[in-house]
Amino acid sequence: MPDALPPSPSAPLAEWLAWWERLHPTGIDMGLGRVSEVAARLGLVKRGRLAGSYPPQVITVAGTNGKGSTAAILASLAHGHGRRVGSYTSPHLVRYNERVIIDGEPASDAQLVAGFVEVEKARAAAPEISLTYFEAGTLCALWCLLHAGLDLLVLEVGLGGRLDAVNIIDADVAVVTTIARDHAGFLGNDIAHIGREKAGIFRPGRPAVLGSDALPASVEEVAAEQRAPIYALGKAFSRTSMAADGWAFHRDAGPSLEALPDPGLPLDNAATALQALALVGVDLDPAAVRQALEQVSLPGRMQWHGRWCLDVGHNPHAAAYVAGRLAARAAPGRRWCLLGMLDDKDAAGVIAALAPAISDWVCVGLDGPRGRDAQALAADVVGEGGRVRHCAASPEAGADWLDERLTDDDIVLVAGSFFTVGALLATPRFGGSA
Repeated sequence: MPDALPPSPSAPLAEWLAWWERLHPTGIDMGLGRVSEVAARLGLVKRGRLAGSYPPQVITVAGTNGKGSTAAILASLAHGHGRRVGSYTSPHLVRYNERVIIDGEPASDAQLVAGFVEVEKARAAAPEISLTYFEAGTLCALWCLLHAGLDLLVLEVGLGGRLDAVNIIDADVAVVTTIARDHAGFLGNDIAHIGREKAGIFRPGRPAVLGSDALPASVEEVAAEQRAPIYALGKAFSRTSMAADGWAFHRDAGPSLEALPDPGLPLDNAATALQALALVGVDLDPAAVRQALEQVSLPGRMQWHGRWCLDVGHNPHAAAYVAGRLAARAAPGRRWCLLGMLDDKDAAGVIAALAPAISDWVCVGLDGPRGRDAQALAADVVGEGGRVRHCAASPEAGADWLDERLTDDDIVLVAGSFFTVGALLATPRFGGSA
C-alpha cells in the first residue's frame, strides 16, 4: 500500500490514475475475489448481475484478436438501432477516457473521477482491499456505465477471460473472437488451455457466440459444460463476399442481409457482432445495419492518415491479417514499417508475418520496463531477412526520420504495440496536440 493519502475528490483525473498505478504491488494480479468484494460494496453487482431496477443488457467479448473491432461494431450497430449503448475497452491509445464510451462519447474527466472516488471509498472500507490499476478502472467504468441509464453494455475482456475483472458480470451474450498465443506469461502457450480461459466468460443457458471457425475444441467444450447454446461462425451464422456488391450476412434464425458495406475491419468480426446483437433481441434492420457499418471507426486498426497506416496488432495472428490487407493496397513505391514492440511479445513472429508486405524497416524503442530496445528489435528484423534502414529512440523520432525520406509513392505501416501507435496519434502529424 502507498504511504500517501488518496487524491481528493476535486483532484484531476491524472492524479487518480497515478494513485491506482502505485497502489497494488503488481500490475497484473489475476483473480476475481478482491474485485468482486469491492463491486459488492459499491452495490454494482447482485448475484452476478448488474444492480438496479432496470439494469442494461450485457455483451462480453473475449479473444486474442478482434475484441476491439467486434466491440466497436457492436456499439455502432446497437446505436444505429436506437439503443443507448455504453462500452468498456482497453487499453487506450491517447486518453484514458477512450476506455469508457457512453452513448457514443468518451466519459468526461469529471465522470471518471466521480467513479474513482466511489471505488476508493469502497476499497478503503474495513477491511481494506488492494486493487490493481485495471481492476479499479473496471469498477470505475461499471459505475459510470450503470449510472448513465443505458440499454446495453459492451464489455471487452482485458486479459484471458475466466479470471479477468470484467468477468464479475454475468453476460447475456458472451463472445469469443479468436484464439492465438499471446500473454504467454499469464496464459501459457497451450492453445487448448488458452481457449478454456477465454471461454470462462460463458454462463449456463446463455448464448455463446464463437467468432472464428478455427477455435480450439476446448472453447466448445466449455460451452457444452455450461449448457450454453452455441452460435458458431460457419455453422449458426456465416458471411460471404459478393463480388461487386459488398458482403452478406447469413444466419439460421433469421433472414440474410446482403449488399453490406465493408466497415474497414475484419468481416468475421462484423458478422459476429451482428449475430450477438440479434441474440439480445435486436431486430436487425438492413438500412440501420448498412449505416452503422459505414459509420463505425476504431482508431489504431488499419487506420489510414494519407500514406500512413496505423495498426496496434502485436502478435503474429494480428500481423498476418494486417499484412494481407496491406499487400492488397496498390503502392508503386516502397512499403515501410515503423515497428516498436514490448519486450514480452513475439517480435520474430510478428516480423515474419509482416515481412511479405514490407520492403524497408524503421525500428523504434519504447519507454518503460517492458519496452524493447530499437537495436534489439532491429536484430530480430535482420534475423527474419528484413532490411533495417534506421533505428530511433522513440516512435516520434522514427516518424521524423521517415518524413524526410518518403516519396509520394511510398506507404508506411506503424505497428507492433498500442504504445507505438498511441505515441504517434498524440502528435500533430496525426491530429493530436502533443
